[in-house]
Amino acid sequence: MSFYKLYFLFVFFVGAKAFGQTKPNATPYTNEATYEKFKKKYPFITPLNRATPTNITVEKDVEYANVNGLSLKADIYYPKDQTKKYPGIALIHGGGWISGSKENEKYMAQELASKGYVAIAVGYRLSEVAKYPAAIDDVNNAIEFLKKNRKKYAVDTKKIGILGESAGAQIATLVGVKSKGKIKAIVNVDGIVSFIHPEAEESTYASFWLGGDRNVNLKNWTEASPLEYVGKNTPPTLFINSSQPRFHAGRDDMMKKLKSYNTFTEFHEIKDTPHSFWSAEPWFTETLNLTVDFLDKTLK
Repeated sequence: MSFYKLYFLFVFFVGAKAFGQTKPNATPYTNEATYEKFKKKYPFITPLNRATPTNITVEKDVEYANVNGLSLKADIYYPKDQTKKYPGIALIHGGGWISGSKENEKYMAQELASKGYVAIAVGYRLSEVAKYPAAIDDVNNAIEFLKKNRKKYAVDTKKIGILGESAGAQIATLVGVKSKGKIKAIVNVDGIVSFIHPEAEESTYASFWLGGDRNVNLKNWTEASPLEYVGKNTPPTLFINSSQPRFHAGRDDMMKKLKSYNTFTEFHEIKDTPHSFWSAEPWFTETLNLTVDFLDKTLK
């Protein structure tokens, strides 16, 4: 190989790394893979395995938008009893903005639907396909789709909540705080609420999604931080956290701001848990129960 080719490759690699564009090594992010990862260290856990409740209907792979020929799909879980309206809840999966799928939300979605919610598990464009803010646009479009189809799914469009885990929690919280009061409840499961907070740790996953590291693209890092938008119209917010401090970045400051506006907020830290704790039992059930208690208070 010639000197010039070697030099070009060196400049390209170093330049890409300097601008935070080195693609992270994304491994499959599923409930099953997470359980396998954790079972040795936490021998008491069991994999998620719940039958589909008999009182709900499930529609898989519903196209909610089409972007330049790319079909964006969601799974919708809703009560069979259509004699009344139900609150809606958008569910946003995690995976470092680069992996994961709407299938990760299957169990949470079906359980919420069985308890009187219309749950839409959103598939959104990941960072390999489109950078920020594509995922935010996708989630907003999925919520609009649910509202437009309110009669089919018996949705009360005045009672819409949003839930996400990990990177999905950051997306969900950002959509919620920027909704100008249209989202009525936020559930943040172990997701940071600021990329620029002193507690936030630099992440190659965030850099890849946000189009460069913090020093290169501070605008996106700031713009994508939910904490920057908290105000009097921010909805009630529940935080469910692992015992890993890095995933709490900005949480306490956000709660402080919410309380200053007399907005209901609470957090629960599930003791001695890893990140992604919600992907195995008994932690999933604990997460579900906390979520249902909060949503029943805020949306019903």
